[in-house]
Amino acid sequence: MKAIRIESHGGPEVLRLTDVPEPTPTEGQLLVRVEAAGVNFIDVYHRTGLYPNPLPLTPGLEGAGVVTRVGPGATGFREGDRVTWTKAPGSYAEVALVPAEQAVAVPEGVETRTAAAVMLQGLTAHYLCHDTCPLKPGDTCLVHAAAGGVGLLLVQMAKEKGARVFGTVSTEEKAALAREAGADEVIIYTREDFLDAVKRLTDGRGLRVVYDSVGKTTAEKSLDCLQPRGMMVFYGNASGPAPPIDPLTLSQKGSLFLTRPTLFHYVADRAGLEARAAEVLGAVASGRLKVRICKTLPLAEAAEAHRALEGRKTTGKVLLLP
Repeated sequence: MKAIRIESHGGPEVLRLTDVPEPTPTEGQLLVRVEAAGVNFIDVYHRTGLYPNPLPLTPGLEGAGVVTRVGPGATGFREGDRVTWTKAPGSYAEVALVPAEQAVAVPEGVETRTAAAVMLQGLTAHYLCHDTCPLKPGDTCLVHAAAGGVGLLLVQMAKEKGARVFGTVSTEEKAALAREAGADEVIIYTREDFLDAVKRLTDGRGLRVVYDSVGKTTAEKSLDCLQPRGMMVFYGNASGPAPPIDPLTLSQKGSLFLTRPTLFHYVADRAGLEARAAEVLGAVASGRLKVRICKTLPLAEAAEAHRALEGRKTTGKVLLLP
């Protein structure tokens, strides 16, 4: 079978299509024919070594497809079932081994590609605004990269919870997408300083929470966007990791809260995964949550997918199609 392999850390060029033996499911595993694999920034971090993994590595934590074999002790699924996942390494391949504990059934009314596109980013958006900093009507929040994969989903969920949503984007095209998703205030940061805009649009009061997936280049000003006792949520490193922040700084800027969550602590048990996935996939099935797939590429073009993601050339989700 064909799979993308990484033999050494580096740029997109280290992603190479290779022939590898088809795996055999062992205890608790499903063998799945991958119909679509999601491309995410965490894959970039695995490729570069920012998040170290043993090499060689087949990247990709997210995908969807059809079960072709059920390993011993794997319960809840049968051959022919459509499943999706977001915590099973090796998704950049024609066939993947998925622990049954990490698989979720794709419900009727949700296309398989859409399921692959929404799992990691949809569950991320969900925990951010439901659990990390739960939004309530009247809250104000800033979503950086509001036209990105998580951004578009987070904007929709925040609006559904009654928040006033601010979003930052780089172009007018991305601004239109953020507004379509429900953003109340869209700041094109290439034209206007986002901190100045937030202060102006809130009459100097600042925001309840900033959801920041950019990291290094936005961290300092993101903190300054917050009102007293506001929350700073770093959940990504698109421009590089956020710099260290002295706890005393949080006091001086208004007794701020700072957290750096990750999805996998919010879906660490089966019940939590099932409940959160049911809410997200149910919202997709009902039409309340719109998933934008901006680009699909053949598996062999994984490097191009990473270049597009890192170059901020995407608006929504990128999928690889084996």
